[in-house]
Amino acid sequence: MPPLPRVRRQLLVILLLVWVPGAARGAEFAVGPGKELTSLAEVPWEKLAPGDVVAIHWRAEPYREKFVLCVRGAAGQPITVRGIAGPEGARPVIDGSDAVTPKALDYWGGERSVIKIGGAAKPADTMPAHLVVENLDVRSARPPFAFTGRKGVQKYALNAAAIFIEKGEHIVIRNCALHDSGNGLFASKASRDLLIDGCHIFDNGNVKDIYTHNSYTEALGSVFQNNRFGPLRAGCPGNNIKDRSAGLVVRDNWIEGGNRALDLVDAEGSDELRDAPAYRATWVYGNVLVKLDDAPNNQVVHYGGDSGKTEWYRKGTLHFFHNTVVSRRTSRTTLFGLSTDDERVEARNNIVWVRAGGAKLAICDGPGRIELHRNWLPRGWVKTHGFTGGSIAGAETSLTGDAPGFTDEPRDDFRLAPGSPGLGTASALPRDLATAHSVKNARDLGAARGK
Repeated sequence: MPPLPRVRRQLLVILLLVWVPGAARGAEFAVGPGKELTSLAEVPWEKLAPGDVVAIHWRAEPYREKFVLCVRGAAGQPITVRGIAGPEGARPVIDGSDAVTPKALDYWGGERSVIKIGGAAKPADTMPAHLVVENLDVRSARPPFAFTGRKGVQKYALNAAAIFIEKGEHIVIRNCALHDSGNGLFASKASRDLLIDGCHIFDNGNVKDIYTHNSYTEALGSVFQNNRFGPLRAGCPGNNIKDRSAGLVVRDNWIEGGNRALDLVDAEGSDELRDAPAYRATWVYGNVLVKLDDAPNNQVVHYGGDSGKTEWYRKGTLHFFHNTVVSRRTSRTTLFGLSTDDERVEARNNIVWVRAGGAKLAICDGPGRIELHRNWLPRGWVKTHGFTGGSIAGAETSLTGDAPGFTDEPRDDFRLAPGSPGLGTASALPRDLATAHSVKNARDLGAARGK
């Protein structure tokens, strides 16, 4: 049989792409002004299938509706809930205040979320997987706000979150604003493989409540990258990132404010997480961490545990490198707080600067082991502010000075200016460290950069 003419071959290929099972793209459900669907309640949330896209278009009035995602996408065919931007890139707003749950959905924990992932009666409960939520502004899940759900009108719980992941695997939260809630993001111990990428998480927490935070996660595999974490709500003493995960990576974020910038403690509710090899290694690199003068706790980073059950503590290594740490406290600042002598930090190629002067900076409070490798530290820094029991090695490798040479510190531009004493002085990363996450060696000391 002679070969088919070229045009007929191309037509056959197109037909095969359309009709071969699994090759077709999913359905798109467009919501918004002038679209087929005018409200979130009209979306068939319970029937979403691999490859489907819910496109939520911007409108001037927020969407005062809330929903659960309890469905499964597939590898290469995620189910995507996507905001379509409005004027000047404005994200569509999903506001939890006075929000209404679609009648087709029935799920518990409505008082914990505006958007919930996992845990439902309708649709039938399953382990959600391969989901993407992106380009949305999700807000106002906290008291005294209320919503209408399965029990009628209810107030939100103190620990409500803009996005609450009760359970799920292969979940991506991308380019979302999460704010004005008890927790901006909350993920429980049944979560696996989370990527939080390019989000703005800020203005969360409850007044005088130490248990709600900008982000609170406990998962097997959590990656935070390219995000901007702003201060919590005024009077809220929570942390910026509180995490109990195994396999935590925090990279290339701006993290400003909070009682602590990072509170990295033990997995309280899961033997599986504590038994995972990844539980013993935590990666924090390429970030800017800004300590403000409004937090009662002087620690920037806490690593280990807080349950009181020391056998649960991380008892591993915090790999902390290529970060820029700026403290604007007028009193003391402590870089690391470790929970036991079994916790260890490798701090390499970081810039640490405190506005109050070097004598106000301590490297560690309490127990634990810290190894310093070629960090820039302010002249006069001290090992501790009076606490003893830990050990610090490698102090002799430090570079010191009165100022690291930021381009414009008052305006948050922490890039190193020409002539900075930190330029070109970083040490090469050990090969295993550099390849663990495809990390490139920095040309300059630290990761100093602007907003």
